[in-house]
Amino acid sequence: MKLLRPFSFCLVFVTWTCGWTQKRSQLFFREDWKELPAALSVTQDHVAGRDLVLSLYGPARAEIKKSNHPQIPNDPYYIWSGECKANWAVTLHHTKRTVDLSGEHAAVRFRSKQSGLRQIHIILKLHDGTWLVSDQAAGYTEDWSETEWTIRQLRWRKLNIEDIVEGTFVEQPDLTNILEIGFTDLMRGGGTPASSRLDWLEVYGEAINAGK
Repeated sequence: MKLLRPFSFCLVFVTWTCGWTQKRSQLFFREDWKELPAALSVTQDHVAGRDLVLSLYGPARAEIKKSNHPQIPNDPYYIWSGECKANWAVTLHHTKRTVDLSGEHAAVRFRSKQSGLRQIHIILKLHDGTWLVSDQAAGYTEDWSETEWTIRQLRWRKLNIEDIVEGTFVEQPDLTNILEIGFTDLMRGGGTPASSRLDWLEVYGEAINAGK
């Protein structure tokens, strides 16, 4: 047993170090939402990125809220699903560029806070119009938490963008030209105890000029 303890310690240390020094591709966009009063539903006016366009999907697209509580110190300006009476999704697309997420260091990062059984999934629109949703998801947290995924570590399912319902697995999808990127929890909202909140979203990949 004494011989195994040093090995176990080294294994934990190496794992932590690799995570700390993880490389990323170039930042394609970051969306942090404008510091405007809460609104139902969120609109293009709330998008901070100059070249980013907001799209809302699903039966509850009109019930996706841009939220903020001025009485709470340091409360962020965020997207909230609590008012959604059915499934919903939010995406962003760049007006001048698409993005290649097939590279080794392509990644997504976001800051979120889920309650109840809600879990945030990343969704993508491919160049051929196919929609995908990540099988991996970020679940319940007591407070705001940052999540980072390398795109290559994610597995994808088809997504019905009309109903925001997942389908079968798609093996090795073509991620070389992504048109829209966003998020959903594949569920209806249930107020404060059962909802998703997203503060900001970052996407890392190789930018492609429109029309290329």
